[in-house]
Amino acid sequence: MNERARHWQYDELPGVDLLRARYVHKTFVRHTHENFVIAAIADGVEVFHHGGGDQYAGAGALALVNPDTPHTGRAGVPEGWRYGAVYPPPAVVAEIAAETTALRGTPGFVSPVVDDPYAVSLVHQVLRAADEGNALAADTLLRVAVTRLLRLNGGPLPRREVRTAGARIAARARGVLEERMAQPPSLERLAAGLGTSPFALLRAFRDAYGMPPHAWLTDARVRRARQLLDAGTAPSEAAVAVGFTDQPHLNRHFTRMVGVPPGAYQRERKNVQDLS
Repeated sequence: MNERARHWQYDELPGVDLLRARYVHKTFVRHTHENFVIAAIADGVEVFHHGGGDQYAGAGALALVNPDTPHTGRAGVPEGWRYGAVYPPPAVVAEIAAETTALRGTPGFVSPVVDDPYAVSLVHQVLRAADEGNALAADTLLRVAVTRLLRLNGGPLPRREVRTAGARIAARARGVLEERMAQPPSLERLAAGLGTSPFALLRAFRDAYGMPPHAWLTDARVRRARQLLDAGTAPSEAAVAVGFTDQPHLNRHFTRMVGVPPGAYQRERKNVQDLS
């Protein structure tokens, strides 16, 4: 069975990534998104590790992931899974929540899986409207879908306050890695520069961000590479700019997190690619 994916944007839905895919053998490594993930399962089953355990989303269900939340992804049945997804930015979700719900604070989703065939249908209708260039329908249906899911499964996201010494060290380490993405220090040098030990830093960073520093850095590099690719940078140049040794190195990590290779990612903003 062929694996296919299209990852694109529609100008009339600014900042919202759109995806249609069928995966059978594909495995997404632990990663995060800056935007919300609203993935509507059409066929099969997706399994994703989230919040300390495996979550199962089958046909008629939605996989929901809040921004900056580590998660994975793989098939839960031999035939894989087929789905459509929208990735609205936090600002869009907050705007919709303020207009249509009584939620206070920063809105987000409470449960990572919701069984709601109607919301699944709405997500697929958003994608169809974007394909057809129907801006009014795409924008309307996206807002209806987000509103419905917030009313069914919405709540305030926990405030991420840096209270403990460990959390403050983790935040400082993250800042160093962001600034030195292309040439990061070793764990030992990073810890020494922050006045702590390597294992103490490793523990604090994992507690704060859900993954060790090296995994977080790979995730951040892929995010940055996406921004460069969206701006028209060639994949080979993007690879070096974010600190990968070469384009094949970028290809490997990009595909394991985004679902398509970086070169195809640029093309797939307009064209469906066969990944088999």
